[in-house]
Amino acid sequence: MNAVLVLLVGCAILIVGYVFYGSWLAKQWGVDDSKTTPAHELEDGMDYVPAKAPVLMGHHFSSIAGAGPINGPIQAAVFGWVPVVLWVLIGGIFFGAVHDYGALFASIRHKGQSIGEVISANIGKRAKKLFLIFSYLTLILVVAAFAAIVAGTFQATYKDGVLDVAASEANASVAMVSILFIVMAIVFGLCVYRRGAPLSVATVVGVIGIVLCLIIGLNFHPIYLSNSTWMWIIGVYILIASVAPVWILLQPRDYLSSFLLYGMMIIAFVGIVGAGLMGQNTNLAMPAFTGWTDTMTVNAKGDPASLGTVFPALFITIACGAISGFHSLVGSGTTAKQLDHERDAKPIAYGGMLIECALALISLCAVAFVWNRYSLNFGEEGFLRTPTQVFANGLAGMVATIPGLAGAESTVRTLLILTVSAFCLTSLDTATRLARYMFQEFWLEPGQTYKDVTGIKATLANPYVATAITVVLGVTLGMNGYTVIWPLFGAANQLLAGLGLLAVCAWLGNIGKNNKMFYIPMVFMLVVTICSLCQTIMSRFKAIFAGTAAFATYVQGILALVLVVLAVVLAIEGIQTIFGGKKKA
Repeated sequence: MNAVLVLLVGCAILIVGYVFYGSWLAKQWGVDDSKTTPAHELEDGMDYVPAKAPVLMGHHFSSIAGAGPINGPIQAAVFGWVPVVLWVLIGGIFFGAVHDYGALFASIRHKGQSIGEVISANIGKRAKKLFLIFSYLTLILVVAAFAAIVAGTFQATYKDGVLDVAASEANASVAMVSILFIVMAIVFGLCVYRRGAPLSVATVVGVIGIVLCLIIGLNFHPIYLSNSTWMWIIGVYILIASVAPVWILLQPRDYLSSFLLYGMMIIAFVGIVGAGLMGQNTNLAMPAFTGWTDTMTVNAKGDPASLGTVFPALFITIACGAISGFHSLVGSGTTAKQLDHERDAKPIAYGGMLIECALALISLCAVAFVWNRYSLNFGEEGFLRTPTQVFANGLAGMVATIPGLAGAESTVRTLLILTVSAFCLTSLDTATRLARYMFQEFWLEPGQTYKDVTGIKATLANPYVATAITVVLGVTLGMNGYTVIWPLFGAANQLLAGLGLLAVCAWLGNIGKNNKMFYIPMVFMLVVTICSLCQTIMSRFKAIFAGTAAFATYVQGILALVLVVLAVVLAIEGIQTIFGGKKKA
């Protein structure tokens, strides 16, 4: 495998896809920049707040990225680099970017409301209720998982009840940088939105502030707290962050965070090309194709596991790097409420997805560089267990091959791990805000707010009540075993993608626009999801009938069965709308 060639050719293909296919989609759908977006029409200073394209791009990209485009390609690399590259490029251009762009565009034409409301208006109210329940429960799982992950990167290490400062310093640095970042974001928001500071000037100062946060955090980190303490602190933080006006924290924090990710990608690009020029990654040991069945790999925690067969495992494992249902929730949840002009939807949604594809290719190059330490030497000293370790060590190793940068390997590795951790926190409070939207919409009719209803509905739809319920459920699950149902998240996430494609396809058909570009992606993702869930059902119930099942096996089997029923019901109703003439107003 020639990593430089894979990266450069892959990025060129993504750019061609953006320029030609993205522009064609805008014409087919009737994107009209003269129309007023919901951010202006419904501006309320809290959720509906217009944002300049670079700021909103920062929020959207930071929210959808997280660790997904890093973990997925690295885990799926056990099938070989060719299947990964093909799915990232084909899936990204024709599946994921269409899904993200379509979801955002449909939402802004439905007053910035979620995909659930798009389903309600174009398929039916029952389908909306089912979708919102499923989406909300999926987001609760995301909140639980990301809260646990963030707390794990912040927590201090104790040995025999005594704080081990040396072992805790790295985590304390991550926590300190994250805290400083939040403070800086609030100052940035106040300066830009309340003091009228020019965005260009504020951006320069903000980037300098990012560097200062990193320097201070790496050298001054006095906060050493346990995992449970951090979980409670994170719970309070997301409780406040998800109801605070978007201009004071969400927009500026995500915008500034995006520069960390851009910087990480620049470092990665320099490392891959530089190592290639030094002859270090032009013929890497990673095989092109390892076979139709994965014989041995590791899961996200670094434990031995098997992904199974290429179909459907490849398309479930690589989500954010090709297509992810979580993106439709972000696009139709927060991004649509901040879009300044309809023309901004293409670079933010379609372009943002393709940047994630580029990050997925970078992740593939990273795992190829350390392939022998990742895939072939399980249990031996020096083995890389988790995708984050693979990503950081691979790219840092490439940078170190460049003359004069050998001594920077440790620093680069630390910065890469810090960046991945920062994006988990970014995705966490975005997911909390999205879950709050879903919870509120469940009790309301289209166009209603909690002020328009009475009784228990008014209470449950209240943003503060909805947020409190979400945070309590998420943090409690995060502290008490979310890992029991986490194995189903991949399939649930891709089911969301299939349903998102179905919703936008139905809407475009109802308004007389070309929706045929959704047919293959929609059907493919629904089939992939159902096949994956059926595999899960068969394996779990086989263990149950054999009498070897643990509690988690029962939970996973039952939930997988429920998801299959949900997918089939929604697919039937959606297909009736799209192909059967069952049109909605």
